[in-house]
Amino acid sequence: MAYDRLKQRLDDGEIVILDGATGTELQSRGAPMDPAAWCGPATLHNVKLLTEVHADYIAAGANVITANTFASSRLMLSGAGYGAQVEDINRRAVEAALRAPDKAPGGAQVVVAGSLSHMVPVATGTAVVDSTSLPSDAEIAAAFKELAQILAAAGCELIILEMMYYPGRIRLALDAALATGLPIWFGLSARRGQDGRVVSFHQSEDLPLDHVARLIPDQGVDAAGVMHSGAELVAEALHEVRRHFDGPLMAYPDSGYFEMPDWRFVDVITPQRFETFCCDWIKSGVQILGGCCGLSVEHVKAAARARDTIA
Repeated sequence: MAYDRLKQRLDDGEIVILDGATGTELQSRGAPMDPAAWCGPATLHNVKLLTEVHADYIAAGANVITANTFASSRLMLSGAGYGAQVEDINRRAVEAALRAPDKAPGGAQVVVAGSLSHMVPVATGTAVVDSTSLPSDAEIAAAFKELAQILAAAGCELIILEMMYYPGRIRLALDAALATGLPIWFGLSARRGQDGRVVSFHQSEDLPLDHVARLIPDQGVDAAGVMHSGAELVAEALHEVRRHFDGPLMAYPDSGYFEMPDWRFVDVITPQRFETFCCDWIKSGVQILGGCCGLSVEHVKAAARARDTIA
């Protein structure tokens, strides 16, 4: 199994390269985003393009590619009219990723991960949860369990819990992921609070990041770190993660901002500056480097250069 080899590399202290953004990369290459479900439904009519995105990340140096399933739980797809196609959309997303290693040199060693976020409906034109469409905890739990099982059955070797910031939904996502028996990587998200501290990305209150980091379980999570957060926040947020987790750390920031259903590529960090951050993160002990929303193939190349520079 490719993941077993990857895990051994982490255990040996090596640096592993995660891919960059999938949804925003699809958008930048012309795939339309859905007004209710963002990038989730894009898989249906852009499978070839999606495989190309994954293959380009592999060619750039990625050891792990992430299927386009961040926004494709039943919670998101039902509101967009795709409730009957939840399994089909997610299986196609995983299959697109599984085909990518054949399209890129060295792809045989690549791990295909499934993305499991706790995304719920977002108000149009904002990045804020639509409280009028918020599902019940029972509906959320069922949707997460359904998606996690689809990811496992479709062939993912790893589940990445992405953008964890709301404790109640984190617990439900964790339960769903752990039930698959697959390895898990845990990515929390942060922002600046009103007093300047780094806090959870949770929008309605300045929730201490400790309240999220402490939810990382002692067993079942192989790596943990910070994602969907500005690069300048990562080091401080990772300090909080390290207080609760002693395994491999990861960093994959975003750049720009979200206004449902589009990513705004505004003031995106340059690959050169990103490379500098990556070098600093490696020196501080980070072993997994990549990017999320707004970051591209060039940023993954920059992460690989940073690895090679420090090594």
